[in-house]
Amino acid sequence: MEKDLLKFPKKPFRTKGGAKAPHRKNTAGCESVILRDIPEVVIPMSQHIGAHCVPVVNKGDKVYVGTLIGDSEAFVSAPVHSSVSGTVKEILNITLPNGVVSEAVVIESDGNYEKDPSIKPPVVENKADFIKAVRASGLVGLGGAGFPAHVKLNVPEDKKIDTLLINCAECEPYITADHREVIENSWAIMSGIYAVKDILGVDRVIIGVEKNKPDAIRILTEIADNKDADPDDVVRVLPLKASYPQGAEKVLIKACTNRVVPTGKLPADVGCVVMNVTSVAFIANYLKTGMPLVSKRLTVDGSAVKNPQNVIVPIGTPVHRLIELCGGYKEECGKLLMGGPMMGISLFEDTAPILKQNNAILAFNVKDASTAKGGSCIRCGKCVSACPMGLEPCKISLAAKNRQVDVLKEYNVMTCMECGCCTFVCPAQRYIVQTIRLGKAILREGAKKEKGAEGK
Repeated sequence: MEKDLLKFPKKPFRTKGGAKAPHRKNTAGCESVILRDIPEVVIPMSQHIGAHCVPVVNKGDKVYVGTLIGDSEAFVSAPVHSSVSGTVKEILNITLPNGVVSEAVVIESDGNYEKDPSIKPPVVENKADFIKAVRASGLVGLGGAGFPAHVKLNVPEDKKIDTLLINCAECEPYITADHREVIENSWAIMSGIYAVKDILGVDRVIIGVEKNKPDAIRILTEIADNKDADPDDVVRVLPLKASYPQGAEKVLIKACTNRVVPTGKLPADVGCVVMNVTSVAFIANYLKTGMPLVSKRLTVDGSAVKNPQNVIVPIGTPVHRLIELCGGYKEECGKLLMGGPMMGISLFEDTAPILKQNNAILAFNVKDASTAKGGSCIRCGKCVSACPMGLEPCKISLAAKNRQVDVLKEYNVMTCMECGCCTFVCPAQRYIVQTIRLGKAILREGAKKEKGAEGK
């Protein structure tokens, strides 16, 4: 990269599209509450992008907090650990909110939360040790993507990474879990940043924070400006425009570095690695304690929730139990979301377990959950202007409806990151992003058929 590109920007670079989604950060000032009154957890073997894990425990086994209960030999995978101490009640198949069928280990908690006696801090002396430790921790992208962290950090030798970007934008409405991580755990964030920086050998670290989080900006800036911890001043905070989807990986890269990740390429191809702020904080804690990823901070909010708050719960906690611990529903729930209102998944029932990458549970009353019936496209082009990836959502949507595989390829349907900006700004209230998801499925189906035909 050219030397002038490695300067720290004084302000963010201009990005494409986006939407002015309401912030509604109602729980930003709510200190996280640890909830442990969980009689039973259901821990799926698929909580990440990549190969499913296989249970390594059996019914009746005694487990502790941090005990390995699922693993895979595949590189793109992440081990799964028990989040409570107790007894394995059963192993069954469940359907996850995204429709994937996965094995799950059901553990009856003894309420003691005893730590596995074999847990100890990892010994890290080089990059290989670090990657091995991150994999053993079970860490996946905690911003919602669920991509195994050790895969992202294991950058090929032929790619020079000069910039580490820390994503603290949290641009989805309602969600404040990462915000609270900054307020409550800032020391771990910086410790994790320095660890990753040293292993990757990057030249600069940019922490991207939306301007609607002034307390987070202040706290991170004070620590980043500490001359003892960062004598070379290579870690800095960049306040970002408060807009959606500012926290999307490719949007963040453009805003912080002015680099564009080409279609089909990864951030490493433009010299960047992007990590969620909670992910780097977890790395610091894991290097210090050896405790794998067994709990998650989430925002519980919405018009149907009696006591909205930020909570820390064991992974595998059923959603209905989480709602109960937040006071229950204050009125009839019309829609339950796992994640934010822009990219979250609608739940048909509240028995689904909390996963590693979950950052919010939102419950809305019947009035707020009502949606308009989509009309016909009026060719206004607002979806095109709003698309941060520079796509033409209206044309992709039409091609998906007509099952035109060649047209879907021509308009780069797989480049869509499903942020929902097109649907949000559509004056006809059409469900564009949902149709685009259908288009992706059609394209994958076509690719499978072509591969099958070639094999005959």
